[in-house]
Amino acid sequence: MATEKIAIILGATGLTGSLLLKKLIKDDRYKTIKLFSRSATTISDPKIEEHIVDLLNLELSNTDFTADEVYCCIGTTKSKTPNKSTYKAIDYGIPMAAATLSKANNINTFIVISALGANPKSKLFYNRIKGKMEKDVLKINIPNTYILQPSLISGKREEKRAGEWFFKQLMKALNYIMVGPLKKYQSVAPEKIATTMVYLANNNFPSGRIKNDKIKQIAETNDRD
Repeated sequence: MATEKIAIILGATGLTGSLLLKKLIKDDRYKTIKLFSRSATTISDPKIEEHIVDLLNLELSNTDFTADEVYCCIGTTKSKTPNKSTYKAIDYGIPMAAATLSKANNINTFIVISALGANPKSKLFYNRIKGKMEKDVLKINIPNTYILQPSLISGKREEKRAGEWFFKQLMKALNYIMVGPLKKYQSVAPEKIATTMVYLANNNFPSGRIKNDKIKQIAETNDRD
């Protein structure tokens, strides 16, 4: 039976976000899908309600930021955003603003994509920023907070990222020999991440960090498609 929920997606024009959007469109539990993006998506559906905004000033969207759950699929890379201040504003600032608005507007489910290896004490800037984001998002104490920590996300992106194609092919080959303790480092398909996000939002599951191997396990046993 349909529950007529409202969902918010940040990053619906990205690789994982676009797949998540398609899943929610087909899911009869959702009546409205609010998209907060800096550019319009190419997907058209009566469920979609688009908000073209400056994500770096998301707090200005407080009135429209109402829903049952929030999916944060925002992220960038060093090659795409070499400036560290801008990088932090995107990978830390946007998820934090979204979580803060969620708490203020009584949205009880917040799901964000982080990365395997995130650690606030890491010497690597990327991992350190992701780790700080995780730590501070959890401090906001949204009842159902899920932080997904995927390894390299496979799949074809619209924008080209230098060296990423080769690394993905290498990881794809290595997946066959990454077994036992190494299994958690296998690359993961964006479809599996999207499936896991929808599952977490609609089932009783302990809040916290969801590591790469758990993402794949949940997706493989609960895919509705």
